[in-house]
Amino acid sequence: MYKNLNDTLSAQQIQLVAVSKTKPNEAILSLYEQGQRHFGENRVQELVEKHEQLPKDIHWHFIGHLQTNKVKYIASFIHLIHSVDRVKILKEIQKQAKSNDRIIDVLLQIKIAEEDTKYGFDETTILDFLATDWSTRYPNVRIVGLMGMGTFSNDPQQTRQEFQTLKKLFDRIKKDHFATIESFRERSMGMSGDYTIAAEEGSTMVRIGSLLFGQR
Repeated sequence: MYKNLNDTLSAQQIQLVAVSKTKPNEAILSLYEQGQRHFGENRVQELVEKHEQLPKDIHWHFIGHLQTNKVKYIASFIHLIHSVDRVKILKEIQKQAKSNDRIIDVLLQIKIAEEDTKYGFDETTILDFLATDWSTRYPNVRIVGLMGMGTFSNDPQQTRQEFQTLKKLFDRIKKDHFATIESFRERSMGMSGDYTIAAEEGSTMVRIGSLLFGQR
């Protein structure tokens, strides 16, 4: 399953992030030995433990809702934070990145789903923020794209429209704020149940768990 999926995504220039939350090290190592290097976790304590125990060339992605008081535990090694959903967390990432003499890559999480349980900036708030002098205030943070989670729904058209909304916003932000910045390129959208739709709608990064590891 892994090889076919990874080959398909690679051909479309889409990065596969294997969502390894709750999975044992043995399962992660099995994919690692097949060549997978990008893994996603949503709990800081579990992420820190796995980082300490597993090969150091793994690129760890934080994909869950991040609390400000937990940023310091991952700031020294995190590869990409997908879930920057408020300015407060951005400020803390800047603080901890500076303390670790790093530039931390992040994605701005946009609320594209109808569900109240989903986090993220709305369009107006993120556009207002990007119109400020944020780059001078957060020199140790590099915004490399957007992330969005579709509504948990059996309606593929709704999912498609939500991903289209994210892509449209990405294009607008790219044109207005990052036109000359090559690193702003990521659109993290799509999971096990909807990654094919996400790929069709311009995803550059998908977060796949159950297809690779089985249901929890």
